Amino acid sequence: MSDLAARVAALESNLETAKANYNESLDTIWMLLASTLVFFMHSGFSLLEAGAVRFKNTQNILAKNLVVVTVGFLCWYVMGYPLAFGAVENSNQFAGGTGFYMAGFWANKDSLRFWFFQGAFCATGGTIVSGAMAERTQLKGFITFTVLMTSIIYPIVVYWGWSGSGVFNFTDEAGESKSVVGPPLIDFAGSGLVHMVGGIGALCGAVIVGPRKGRYDPETEAHFQGHSIPLCVLGTFFLWFGWYGFNPGSTGAMHDKATANVAGLVAVNTTLSPCVSGLLVFLLRATVVSPKLLDVGGFCNGILAGLVAITAGCANVEPWEAIMIGIVGGLLYQGASMLLQKLGVDDVVDAFPVHGVCGLWGILALGFFGNPDEGMGGNGAFHGGDQFGTQLFAGFLITIWTAGLSVMIFLPLRLLGMLRMGDEFQDAGADIMEHSPCKAYNASSESSTVPVLTVKVGS
Repeated sequence: MSDLAARVAALESNLETAKANYNESLDTIWMLLASTLVFFMHSGFSLLEAGAVRFKNTQNILAKNLVVVTVGFLCWYVMGYPLAFGAVENSNQFAGGTGFYMAGFWANKDSLRFWFFQGAFCATGGTIVSGAMAERTQLKGFITFTVLMTSIIYPIVVYWGWSGSGVFNFTDEAGESKSVVGPPLIDFAGSGLVHMVGGIGALCGAVIVGPRKGRYDPETEAHFQGHSIPLCVLGTFFLWFGWYGFNPGSTGAMHDKATANVAGLVAVNTTLSPCVSGLLVFLLRATVVSPKLLDVGGFCNGILAGLVAITAGCANVEPWEAIMIGIVGGLLYQGASMLLQKLGVDDVVDAFPVHGVCGLWGILALGFFGNPDEGMGGNGAFHGGDQFGTQLFAGFLITIWTAGLSVMIFLPLRLLGMLRMGDEFQDAGADIMEHSPCKAYNASSESSTVPVLTVKVGS
């Protein structure tokens, strides 16, 4: 009997080991799939931004997108991840401080997939900024900002909300999760912690670098239309596709039914919100506001506005609430876009209206929507919850932190002549001035013919 009991115990132990290995494998497959989808979003950003600029600056904006990914991941390796998730022995609510250069990862290989997933998120912040400042920003100034965005600005905001020890979400002595102002922040996939950070940085950069030469001159403003609507549409679809890694992948695991059900809800909400938001903006621009024509570019940004708005609450609200969040997101995007134009802020891709304004709305929406009785972690005021104060506080602190540091970076760069391209660069186009080959397309057409120019190289 003792021999039989020993065999049963051994079988049980083997079964538990096999189950743990199986769960770990499932989680890793899920996270790698989600991570590659998020990484693929950079192709969407590249296409969208390339289509939104003029022909003569296509290679330049694509170079900046490549810089964001390559520089961003290296900064995440050196400093970004440690500040965002590097738990210290005596934890604080501001920043982490371990895991520099991935120290300790070899002893805990489970962290590798998490590093990759979050690194793909990190690079998004810089990409959002590149589109807003397109066609007049020097590469060296943009690289400087990208390094600091992915090394300091973004990682510390992430620590506040997702590390489990930050000011927006930490565990008190009683073992309960809370923030410094009440309930813990709800931002499932990063409306505030990711998109809002990028959107605010984009606004600061667009204001400080100034508008493109002639952008608001009545005689030349019509010449600033993007050169390829097809690229914008393809980029939008690529981004939307990648968002199904961005949002569902934020479950962090996939080895039990409950988590699978959450991922299903997230996917549904990630579909409904952009559908209604995009259609609303398309309808408004066709019938109510300028241009009162069918605006495909506006349709694209309306879709992205809905995606950003639902990112925070995609796991915490019911589908009908996702539709309401998307409607408000579309209205806010349209209003913010019109306001920037009225103020003369040259945001080439409407990065701030899409990511900044709708990112803020995304976290504030959780102060209203989300039923705690449905078991989804919601705590909205419409259902008797008390979440709004935390969401508002998070929006305020993210704004102050990101705007303050962005201004501290961009303003000295502008004063040192490292940020804005010179007029000759802008007139000729960055592609012909500093890229090889000197045009993005080889098609033989009037629009792609490179003019013979005599210019002074320098910006």
